[in-house]
Amino acid sequence: MTFKMMKKNSLAGINALLFAAGNGTRLRPLTYHIPKCLVRVGGTPLLQYWLENLFSAGIDRVMINTHYLSGLVESFCKQSPYSSRIDLVHEPELLGTAGTLRKNRSYFGQTMFMAHADNYSLFSSKLFLQKHLDRSPTCMATMMTFTTDSPSSCGIVQTDDNGTLIGYYEKELDPPGNLANAAVFLLEKEAFNWLDLAPNATDFCKEIVPLGLGHFQTFFNGNYHRDIGTIESLNRANLDFYKLIGSHQIP
Repeated sequence: MTFKMMKKNSLAGINALLFAAGNGTRLRPLTYHIPKCLVRVGGTPLLQYWLENLFSAGIDRVMINTHYLSGLVESFCKQSPYSSRIDLVHEPELLGTAGTLRKNRSYFGQTMFMAHADNYSLFSSKLFLQKHLDRSPTCMATMMTFTTDSPSSCGIVQTDDNGTLIGYYEKELDPPGNLANAAVFLLEKEAFNWLDLAPNATDFCKEIVPLGLGHFQTFFNGNYHRDIGTIESLNRANLDFYKLIGSHQIP
């Protein structure tokens, strides 16, 4: 895959990993009977937003890990119009985001896309990719960021004047700012070396991202991003969705 081809075809030639295995304990009782990735915002399951965004942007294939209520996720994917391009991997025991990436690293080529399927995120895949292509030669990955209204519940980032990650604070009580990690990444194959530096790490954001200080480019999502981690955040996302619909900001 050449540089020119990637620019022309957007995410063509890239495989993605969507994390969809979590138990969603903070969303109970809603998640007693539905997996977190199938919770609805604006009447649409979160996972569907991700699949539509990625495949419309030209992504080749999407790997989705499953664990909690895996049968419902598998059924949803089999009924999807993109089913032939989805690869499901079941985890009898949760491996954690770093563990899942480590186990399936051979699935990906030179560049990969990675995100949590239980977040609600509106962004331009084309602009995200362009930011990655224009990254500093010392950067092996691009991290999406957003402004959070709950800094202590997020991974807060600090960047230099070029947008390179120079500080990271994961869910600290009094972090320095409100610019947060959206847990959406474009990674070059060389970034997998960080996994080898921490062979027992299970959480990519908490344990692997700090190893890449100085080597992450950042891309600011000024459209919309929210972690659907609690009933409150789900309600906020639905309210925001209908506000955006009313103002014609969502196609």
